[in-house]
Amino acid sequence: MSTPSRRTVLQSTIAAVAGAAVSPSVLQAQATAPPRKNTIKLAEMVSPGANLEQRIRLARQIGMTRAIVSLNSTLGRVQRNQYEEELLKLKKQYDDAGLPIGGVESHPVDATRIKLGLPGRDEEIENYIAAIQAMGKAAIPMLCYNFMAGLDWVRTSFDVPERGGAMTSEFDYKTAEAQGETRYGKVSEEKIWDNMVYFQKAVIPVAEKAGVQMALHPDDPPISPLRGIGRILTSAANFRKVMQIVPSPVNGITFCHANFLLMGEDILALAKEWCQEKKIFFVHYRDVRGTKEHFRETFHDNGPSDMVKMLQVLSENGFDGPIRPDHAPTLEGDTSGSRGYAMQGKILAFGYMKGIMDSLGIPYEKSSTP
Repeated sequence: MSTPSRRTVLQSTIAAVAGAAVSPSVLQAQATAPPRKNTIKLAEMVSPGANLEQRIRLARQIGMTRAIVSLNSTLGRVQRNQYEEELLKLKKQYDDAGLPIGGVESHPVDATRIKLGLPGRDEEIENYIAAIQAMGKAAIPMLCYNFMAGLDWVRTSFDVPERGGAMTSEFDYKTAEAQGETRYGKVSEEKIWDNMVYFQKAVIPVAEKAGVQMALHPDDPPISPLRGIGRILTSAANFRKVMQIVPSPVNGITFCHANFLLMGEDILALAKEWCQEKKIFFVHYRDVRGTKEHFRETFHDNGPSDMVKMLQVLSENGFDGPIRPDHAPTLEGDTSGSRGYAMQGKILAFGYMKGIMDSLGIPYEKSSTP
């Protein structure tokens, strides 16, 4: 393609992408730069459940090429020796529908005792190991897991008005603390660290042998303690520490950049560092307004982060895994999912992402089948 026609494409695409705000100097650099080889995979949560075929069709219609799935309900209803059979059937179902599984999000089996260090954690670890081995046999390449003990990701409100009256979620530390301690009482950060070491030493070698990337998600919110429970994935330094517990090419990160933003980290520098180290296996593309003590989700074109630059940094530094927009506000009339996971807001987010990537010549996987 000649330079003038490329510029024409770049300029026309930029005009169509509201809020992308790419500077002329960036466009000029991209127009003359050699093509990049890394191909990002656009993904969305399309877990097993009701109306699966319809949800897969919609995902494919908006250009998704990979499904991110939850396995807890699938594996929770069968015995450990049936995990492989169940995952092979599940993989075929998605492959046949034209949306192969790009990874698993959340623990594939219960991990409550693992994270809290309670009696019964060894049995949970055996289940976990079996699940990872089954993922390897089914060629499901990545597991996004967290270590938020006793609590998962926390919001204190899910009906906060965003732009035009869209509904979004919010976290307020004082409101959360007013709920008191959880039923687990006080759990120290030291205890959580001990539990993480115990888990990693048991599981990471298995994942490496199985060829499954372990993509650790930050604490959301990255604040400790929360309702009496210590949280350790609250800084880039702690992530570096975790990745040294069992050094391995499969011991890495889910780069949920809004959480690292709330930590006060330089998110563009972090993305560059960890991409170059080949430690980012999965990206949650989202933005928030506020501080870790009080923040709300916002539209991808309406927050403080340089979302254009983030995609550019990821691509230029070698990221070629799945990326999905997370926690999009819920638009008028959308009843297709819980707050943050409804589909209309995701359609807007994917269009925004694809516009940016097309504008900058960032390669991303595209489906060639009808």
